[in-house]
Amino acid sequence: MRSAIVGLAGPVLAADEAKLLRELPPAGVILFRRNIIDPPQLAQLMADLRAVLPARAVLMVDQEGGRVARLRPPHWYDHPPAAAIGALFAHDPLAGRQAAFLTGALIGLDCRAAGFDLVAAPVLDLALPEGHEVIGDRAFASDPHAVALLGGAVAEGLLAAGLQPIIKHAPGHGRAPLDSHLALPRVSADAATLAADLDPFARLHHLPWMMTAHVCFDAWDAGRPATLSPLVIGGVIRGQIGFAGLLMTDDLAMQALSGGPAERATAAFAAGCDIALHCSGIADDTRAVLMASPQVGPRVAGLMGAAVNQAARNRRGTLSAAVLADARAELLA
Repeated sequence: MRSAIVGLAGPVLAADEAKLLRELPPAGVILFRRNIIDPPQLAQLMADLRAVLPARAVLMVDQEGGRVARLRPPHWYDHPPAAAIGALFAHDPLAGRQAAFLTGALIGLDCRAAGFDLVAAPVLDLALPEGHEVIGDRAFASDPHAVALLGGAVAEGLLAAGLQPIIKHAPGHGRAPLDSHLALPRVSADAATLAADLDPFARLHHLPWMMTAHVCFDAWDAGRPATLSPLVIGGVIRGQIGFAGLLMTDDLAMQALSGGPAERATAAFAAGCDIALHCSGIADDTRAVLMASPQVGPRVAGLMGAAVNQAARNRRGTLSAAVLADARAELLA
């Protein structure tokens, strides 16, 4: 099993994709809106993926709520963006934390019913005026303590529903002046200022998965984005933040990075990332990333196994869809 999670081209697992996934089995597959039409179609796609992927592979989706949601009405529920939860928290802290937990749990139930294992949420980036709108209402607040509390509550809700959360985008995308989907942002703030950005990640460093940011930080490594920087990954994410879990890249197909798909993956692994995420679904690029990705080693396999087992135990727990349905109605009223 290769240390990569990859995307698909469309709503059906094509024969050439199935062949590639058998030949170079990845650690998982991520689905996007282009892959999802309705529940019956999604159920068939998930079954087809499970039939060709290794038993330990994971299925992942970006489902934050708000504008970043792959499961959408009319077949799935809308969920509020992080900023709406943050605004409620500013007015009523207890209600805000309850809303955060319920949002995580309700997203988790939707994703669990669809067959996913991993949800790329919550966002722990700060809402800052100098930051690009690509984060915008995806951020809970500008205050690191509030972000940690609300992000932690969303993660708890996801975990309670049996899903594994991926906190993102470490060490922080909130100050980035550009959209890293389109260009490489550079942050010139000094290390003392950036301590605030690290705080939510440090408070939640015990969670199983974390995603990197394709952002250059002059204070730590002016020459390389965090995803490709051993200085940022070793010194900041593993060091100052204290994260010892599974570190996943943001999408390596984003234009913040240069070089070919294999070159990007190789650089990410050399910097200290555990899992390469490549989402384009372009067959040749997917093959290149998988070929450049090492086999999952004992450490990563152990961490993946522990996270999956914990999620399975949570799925056998007492979180009730019926009870949460009432809570959903109250939350969205």
